[in-house]
Amino acid sequence: MCPPCIRTVHCSYALEIVDLREAARLLVNRFHQILRGWHTLDEGLVVRLDEPPQVVRRRQPVKEYRFIQVDVFTDRPFGGNPLAVFPEAEGLTTEEMQCLAQEMNLSETTFVLPSQAPGASFKVRIFTPAKELPFAGHPVVGTHWVLAHLGRVALHEPVTQMRLELGVGVLPANLYVSNGRVERVVMTQTRPVFGAILDDTTELTAGLGLPPEAIAEAALPIQVVSTGLPQMMVPVRSLSALRALDAKQLNVAALNRVCRALGAECTTVFTLETERPEVTVHVRVFAPMVGVPEDPATGSANGALGAYLLHHQAVPITEPTTRILSEQGTELSRPSTLHVEVDSVDGDIRVVRVGGRVVPVAEGVVRF
Repeated sequence: MCPPCIRTVHCSYALEIVDLREAARLLVNRFHQILRGWHTLDEGLVVRLDEPPQVVRRRQPVKEYRFIQVDVFTDRPFGGNPLAVFPEAEGLTTEEMQCLAQEMNLSETTFVLPSQAPGASFKVRIFTPAKELPFAGHPVVGTHWVLAHLGRVALHEPVTQMRLELGVGVLPANLYVSNGRVERVVMTQTRPVFGAILDDTTELTAGLGLPPEAIAEAALPIQVVSTGLPQMMVPVRSLSALRALDAKQLNVAALNRVCRALGAECTTVFTLETERPEVTVHVRVFAPMVGVPEDPATGSANGALGAYLLHHQAVPITEPTTRILSEQGTELSRPSTLHVEVDSVDGDIRVVRVGGRVVPVAEGVVRF
């Protein structure tokens, strides 16, 4: 409502002066409003003091969320697999999480929430740029490290155990601590499930751009294995054959058809010929179905691969724990090292663990 001493003419602020002092006060108030640019009419509505006046809706409050970016499965920045972690994700919708994962444009982005699951410290949701995953390796390892780095975990030397609620349930991890710092994170994966074996490699070799003999001469089966996320294991005969693959030249349609037919999310191509003499296996992972052309370090794939190698006796077995060292990411100029541990009794695989180091590289705030 206009004050009694003011008459509104043509919806603008023309003044009929009745009391000079009162008019002066009103003019000063209007001047301040004009400087601010907006005048509140009622809750949720504002008027722009332009010619002609415009009534618009007040903008909703800006959402603001902090993120930490780390490189996982490496001891130096710009190696390993990058991960963005939103450590306080309460209030975000599923759609907003997916949009933020697309904005980050990394293999995965994680969102930390309170957990209602017994024994779990936090709930973690994992998104690629294309979809949500129930489980993944480097996001779990990296998120543990970030939460410890932020002081949200009480650290005890030499080992602190944590549990996170994931899409596959509550899984434990060991944080190896020295001088108050987490040096390494080792996560436990779900017990391995051995799935379908692929006999006809025609469409797979077309999808990867490999000659059929490159797989045949490896003398190991193509098989789906899951320790939380189904992976298609594809052995090749040599390091040169594996290096020759080009993620940009894949026949993605053919590769995805094979994955769908077998119920796999990713294609894990490996050779027992390695770059470093101390390493057991050289790995590349292609996951166009989940929006990742090639992944530089994949904890879920390497855990499943460790189980596969023991299951087919492709590596020496040293019970109760067989240790496998994996190299990945060199073709992407992001060298990664993953430590895989497989516990077995009389050949029966009981537990699979994957671990490595984590380094921080960036942090910031997203507003929208």
